[in-house]
Amino acid sequence: MRAPSPADQDLSPAVLRHAFGSFPTGVVAVAAQVDGALTGLAASSFTTVSLEPALVSFSIAAQSRTWPDLRRADHLGVTVLADHHGPLARQLAGAAGQRFADVGVSITDRGAVTVDDGLAGFDTTIHGEIPAGDHVIVLLRLHAILGAETGLDRGPLLFHRSGFGRLA
Repeated sequence: MRAPSPADQDLSPAVLRHAFGSFPTGVVAVAAQVDGALTGLAASSFTTVSLEPALVSFSIAAQSRTWPDLRRADHLGVTVLADHHGPLARQLAGAAGQRFADVGVSITDRGAVTVDDGLAGFDTTIHGEIPAGDHVIVLLRLHAILGAETGLDRGPLLFHRSGFGRLA
């Protein structure tokens, strides 16, 4: 049986979401204190980029209502979420005013917010933004590692096929 020609393939958002969902990813919280309020989101597109300079990235929907506020922060905190953070990841995708309800966080003097029981945290600033289709790739420059030693005995939260899980 021959594979269909690339011109014949359905690349609708639903089909792409299903195909992309077969690749498991970790999940991070990206957060800051903006105008006195905790602002943040969950991202499953986090990746390391460079050691020199120390850069990481994540992607955000170009139509995000949170990113315009979050990008105004002097510093952003990035927390690698642990395997018990599935409910928190969903909460971070919910109503803006409830995203940090009952969540223990630490705030640096520069306004970067990290989740207290994450696997690792980073204090970052925006290094650049790259438009990419219906998303924006955000490059972040690392300034400090926060709390990396606290999560060594837990596994990461995984996002796979539109659900959260953990390593076996």
